[in-house]
Amino acid sequence: VQLQASGGGLVQAGGSLRLSCVASGRTFSVYGWFRQAPGKEREFVAASSWRGDRKFYSDDVKGRFTISRDNRDNTMYLRMNSLKPEDTAVYYCAANRDGSPQNMAVTRADYWGQGTLVTVSS
Repeated sequence: VQLQASGGGLVQAGGSLRLSCVASGRTFSVYGWFRQAPGKEREFVAASSWRGDRKFYSDDVKGRFTISRDNRDNTMYLRMNSLKPEDTAVYYCAANRDGSPQNMAVTRADYWGQGTLVTVSS
């Protein structure tokens, strides 16, 4: 199983960025994104059922971030709008064999991708 994340970079506050994560090796029930800011613990950002009919977001990003997936090539996305300096973190894509998007926020993930750094300047 491999999760390959990309798309991080430097962006000004108020700007947008889209992260991508290519999944391979098996199918999943839930996929999502976490982030870890310097000096802080890794925290949940967003998760979705594989079919996309159920989605769950942390309060910090609700209304600004959108999680989605392209069925054609098993690529997962995190569209981030209205970025704030406090969104600066290493972002990790993740996937679970079963469960729900809400469950991922609590139980973490079975599989992790490598991180991609997002830096938001003020």
